[in-house]
Parts: sequence; structure tokens; C-alpha cells
Amino acid sequence: MNLSRAAWQRVLPFAVFMGLLALRGVAPQDDRWGFDTRWLYGLNLLLVGGLLAWHWRDYGELVRQNWPGAMELLVAVAVGLGVFGLWITLTAPWMQIGQATAAFVPVDAQGRLLWPLIAVRWLGATLLVPVMEELFWRSFLMRWFDQPQFERVDPQAATLKAMALSTFVFVLAHPLWLAAAVAGLAYAALYRWRGKLWMAVIAHAVTNGVLGAWVVHSGRWEFW
Repeated sequence: MNLSRAAWQRVLPFAVFMGLLALRGVAPQDDRWGFDTRWLYGLNLLLVGGLLAWHWRDYGELVRQNWPGAMELLVAVAVGLGVFGLWITLTAPWMQIGQATAAFVPVDAQGRLLWPLIAVRWLGATLLVPVMEELFWRSFLMRWFDQPQFERVDPQAATLKAMALSTFVFVLAHPLWLAAAVAGLAYAALYRWRGKLWMAVIAHAVTNGVLGAWVVHSGRWEFW
């Protein structure tokens, strides 16, 4: 499959993120590698964040002119909060596929919170992941299902088939498949509704940010 330069600019950060996720999945939970392997998550900020920064000017859908208006911003925040509520609710056994690849539990041997690790994980999930994932899942993949020259596809003209297929693949990357389906469709609908990727990014960031705060407060680390 030949991908355009614009496609690679959206695929590569996601591929690096998934590679680091796989690395954390096989990393020992002790210091056999000579360091606390939970800090591997910090590589996302450096490598994935670095790729996004390097190509930032090429992400036309993230230019300032596409920033949501006040009402659009409120809708995006509301959707993000709604997805968070469903994410921690849709957890019945039949709503799950397997387990998370790399559980993240930022506590020491005495059960005390390790705030530097929490900060790295929260910042990555709230500021980095929404941009990286929305560029891949919605900006690229959803439109690519309609046409390989995805840049030519107006997001407001994306077909329901493309939304469904991209959401299906999105679901495969998340153990909570039903919650992921709701989230994927919600973010895709925001993008399709107004044609502004920032709306999906903001909703995704709200979901992840509030989820992270809730996880730390409740100790429900399985959601991280």
C-alpha cells in the first residue's frame, strides 16, 4: 500500500506510539532492565510529541482558523464528559475484549502515589494522545476509507460507512470495546458535523483528562 506524504505524517506518530505500547507490554515490572520501566511512557512525550511538532505545520486541519467557536467548544466539552461517563460505566464482562497491553500503576512499594509518573502519564494522555489519535483515526483513516487520496475528502462529506469502518478498527485497539465504539463514533460525528478536527481533539482530551483525574482519585488503575 502506497501512502502519501500526508498519510505518513499521520500514520508514523501513531505507529511509534503503538510500538512503545508494545514495548511497555513486554517490559518487566521490576528493575531487571536497570530502571523503572514505567518511565518508558515518557518516551511518548519525546518521540511521538517530537514527530507531531516536526510536522505540525503540515497538519492543515489544525490551523488556527479551524479552532471551534464558543458553542462548538461547549459541545465538544460536553461530548468529552459524556464519553468519560460511559467509559467508566460500560465495563460489564461482555463489554470487554482481553486486558490492557501495558497497565500503568504509579505507586511505590508502600502504595504511595508517585506524582512525577502521574504527571507524565496524565500529560501524555490529555495533551498528546488526543492529537495523535485524532490525526490518525479520524483525519486520516476515516477519510481514507472513502478515498486513498484522503486529503481531498471533505470531512463533512465522509460517509457513514467510513465512520463505521474507522470506528471498528479503533475498537480493536481498546479492551473496552463498547465504550470505545461509543467514543469513536462520538469523536467522528463531531468531526463530520462541523469539519473541524479540533472539536474531536478537544472532546478526546476532555475524556482522557477527566478519566486520568478520576483514576488517580479512585485508584482504579485498570482504566489506565
